[in-house]
Amino acid sequence: MAATFTFYNSFAEYLGDGTFDLNSDTIKVALVSSSYTFAATHTVWADASANEVSNAGYTAGGATLSVSYNRSSNVLTFDATDTAWTASGSSLVARRAVIYKSGTANSRTNPLIASVLLDNTPADVTVTAGNTLTLQWNGSGIFTVTV
Repeated sequence: MAATFTFYNSFAEYLGDGTFDLNSDTIKVALVSSSYTFAATHTVWADASANEVSNAGYTAGGATLSVSYNRSSNVLTFDATDTAWTASGSSLVARRAVIYKSGTANSRTNPLIASVLLDNTPADVTVTAGNTLTLQWNGSGIFTVTV
């Protein structure tokens, strides 16, 4: 089942006002449980972090994305290498992944970019100990902008 990818409303504003510099910012992806209720009006990681998963060897704050931001003709593409977590000791259970900038800019700490529902049912995704949960980003990029 394909994942549903949704931007937070503030992303466009943050992109325009310099909160984000996608060429050099540290961008992270974190996993949250079903306790998190997505709201497009959320603006910073603190809006979601109380619902971050905390089991199976998962590291708080998530993983740093290895990103690329490239321009070809009039299309800008933001992409990252696939992200993986290996469950250890117990099952890793998550409902969503949340993408955000790590750090502070324009008085905003850890501003949000987007959220990915891991199963469109929606349902929790469970990875048993020793197995890997991989977020495989779209081959055409996480997002594109045509100018």
